[in-house]
Amino acid sequence: MAETAPGSPPIRALVVPVTPLQQNCTIVWCEKTRRAAVIDPGGEVPRLLSVLKDQQLTLEKIWITHGHLDHAGGAAALKEATGAPIEGPHPDDSFWIDGIDAAGVQWGMPEARSFLPDRWLANGDRVSLGESQFEVFHCPGHTPGHVVFFHRQARFAQVGDVLFAGSIGRTDFPRGSFPDLVASITEKLWPLGDDVTFVPGHNQISTFGAERRTNPFVSDAALSRALAP
Repeated sequence: MAETAPGSPPIRALVVPVTPLQQNCTIVWCEKTRRAAVIDPGGEVPRLLSVLKDQQLTLEKIWITHGHLDHAGGAAALKEATGAPIEGPHPDDSFWIDGIDAAGVQWGMPEARSFLPDRWLANGDRVSLGESQFEVFHCPGHTPGHVVFFHRQARFAQVGDVLFAGSIGRTDFPRGSFPDLVASITEKLWPLGDDVTFVPGHNQISTFGAERRTNPFVSDAALSRALAP
């Protein structure tokens, strides 16, 4: 587990890699109220419940960036255990959520189950957590219904599999799109600011500024080369 304090309070975040795919499940909470959201509970729900208890947090929300097994496979069990509502992703990912049961068998995670979100999300929505609010950005490309959660005051984002340190999400899945993914990153994430710290769906934390300088797929230099005649 790795903890990050994105900016000064009002929020804090704890990254808990789960499933054999080591997906970065993120627990974020409002410092004032100690009310938490679990972002992308792909699995290992008993472990997540233990972390919540150890941190003395009350689970208020379950947020899903997209419908892939390793990000959403534990959402149904976590809701059953806590009663917390599931928010996200965008409804264009409903077919991915419907396929979680079969994917769980295929990937050796039979406990994974599909679900119906309590609230689908769209670009421009806001989600609340204690006394804090996160903005929602619809960022298709990796999957058609992928969303990103952004806390403007803390300069913090959970981007799922849209962007990674040194890479970007795969686009060879059904209804994936490389042009859509690049547009999501450059038109929706980059304008939020170079100082934004982000937790990706896998591997290490980075900043938008670092990726604009060095990411071989979406750095300013790489995009300039791609557009050159």
